[in-house]
Amino acid sequence: MTSTRIEVDRARCTGIGICESVLPERFEVDDNGGLTVHDETVAAEDRDDVEEAVRSCPAAALRLTTGEAR
Repeated sequence: MTSTRIEVDRARCTGIGICESVLPERFEVDDNGGLTVHDETVAAEDRDDVEEAVRSCPAAALRLTTGEAR
């Protein structure tokens, strides 16, 4: 079974928080600019919203990957 997951390139992430503004229940930027992804696994019904958040990242620090479920 395959799953879709959110990956963060921490070296690229600038902590601007656009992903958080698009999908605050999934992404959170702390006061120091650190990004927390509350659930890295993406359910099929959430994919469109997550894709929008990934596309909105000006630093291109987010991406979706598909692979074997863990």
